[in-house]
Amino acid sequence: MTEFWEHKALTEMSAAEWEALCDGCGKCCLHKLIDEDADAVEEEVVFTDIACRLLETSTAQCSDYPNRLKHVPDCVVLSPDNLSDVYYMPESCAYRRLAEGRGLAAWHPLLNNGSRAALRKAGISAAGRCVSEHRYHGDLEDRIVTWPLFDKE
Repeated sequence: MTEFWEHKALTEMSAAEWEALCDGCGKCCLHKLIDEDADAVEEEVVFTDIACRLLETSTAQCSDYPNRLKHVPDCVVLSPDNLSDVYYMPESCAYRRLAEGRGLAAWHPLLNNGSRAALRKAGISAAGRCVSEHRYHGDLEDRIVTWPLFDKE
């Protein structure tokens, strides 16, 4: 038997299937910058370790996911309708991986009985590696991350 993500296009998934694809890494909740030194044809998105105020930095989980848009109107809301914008998501993002035809990574919770332990062990999660925007008041350029934002497979 194949799993839903193996035989359905992203645009064919139910709301529950779509939500299940999120690995919970929290990297979409990190502040991002466009690298002005990058080629103008291909913008390079760089990530900082400064997180949205709603992100619980110790777990990389949103503290008010159902109501997040009320508090953070520009929160990332990835949907089948805006998949062309997936470039601003990290390379490890399941939505981006599937959109690019790469399948889920071995550490993804759907391949590990729902556990995020493999995700954390692989160094993919932002948990414990970021600071809330409430606690940092400096220049975002000083907080560009050097820990992995890419796939390890």
